[in-house]
Amino acid sequence: MHALAPISTDYLQPSYDPLCVELYQGSVTEKDARLRGFDLVTSIELIEHLTLADVERFSEVVFGYMTPVAVIVSTPNCEFNPLLPGLRGFRHSDHKFEWSRAEFRSWALKVCLKFGYKVEFTGVGHLASGYQESVGFCSQIGVFRRLERGDDSNVLGGDDAEEVFSYKLLYSVNYPSLRDNNILRRVLVSEVVCWTEKLKRWMGKKSGEGNVYYTLFETEEGEEGVEEQTVCRAEMRNPVLHCERGASEDEGEFWTHFQRRQDSCTSFRCVSVPLDVLWSCCPRVSTLSGSLGNLRRLLMDDPDVELSQDGDAVLVNCHEQEEEEDPDELEDSGYEQASRHRSDPAEQEEDWEANV
Repeated sequence: MHALAPISTDYLQPSYDPLCVELYQGSVTEKDARLRGFDLVTSIELIEHLTLADVERFSEVVFGYMTPVAVIVSTPNCEFNPLLPGLRGFRHSDHKFEWSRAEFRSWALKVCLKFGYKVEFTGVGHLASGYQESVGFCSQIGVFRRLERGDDSNVLGGDDAEEVFSYKLLYSVNYPSLRDNNILRRVLVSEVVCWTEKLKRWMGKKSGEGNVYYTLFETEEGEEGVEEQTVCRAEMRNPVLHCERGASEDEGEFWTHFQRRQDSCTSFRCVSVPLDVLWSCCPRVSTLSGSLGNLRRLLMDDPDVELSQDGDAVLVNCHEQEEEEDPDELEDSGYEQASRHRSDPAEQEEDWEANV
């Protein structure tokens, strides 16, 4: 039950398709309508724990009632037992039988003939040349596949299907999925915040190198403006590498459009990242949102994202630079003046004589 629960990475990187895991407790000799119509049923080292009468009921339930597309059945191969050191009798005290290859094949072919399946035989483990042919695999496996039928109405049960629910549901869990709008919004916002920070740092770094066609504008109180530099290429796969090469004419128009879409930030220093830039530069953002309209709608009213007034850009505050300037505030604390008094020998001597 605990092993079936989602782990942290399932929440950090949810899959697109929904996944529900359910754990039931019941007997393979009993029918339950909730187990019908699955693609695959596995029975690994199971049937040898049943009596031969229960093996017949197992066959009726799995192949005749559940009718999955495929069934995988494994069971010990008794011909291999002499190669297991110290083994006396069966491999486990609860085993009711252990079939030879011929006995397993006989049972499997009867199942196929009765319920409309075909089977391929394989096994677990490989031996040195010569032993494989004489004793076979350590455990033998039958892979059953349901034959195509003209009318599959009886596969999921017709009018005479038994609606029985003999199994007990012990545990059920829904894994995080991008089909859930709340999860989709959370993942998308995380990607947008990450990429806006990357673009902000990239623009800030390249603004002083003189090889960037356009840098996101920064304004201080009472100022607004746009800084244009040399041409760069918009590498959509990695926006951090935009400045490495020259731009085509279309890309120049793209960045010119980028320039015209900037918003004025007059009360604090900020970076404005248009949504169409995020859409073009960040494949995961475009994949998650599906369209620019959906991107705008999903970001609206989210407390972690601040949009411009027209909703066409994400605004990012430049707090890092302000925090880096914090040490300069020591000048206002009086510490610098005290340091100057201690460092002046003449003043120190004068003060000492006065104190004496």
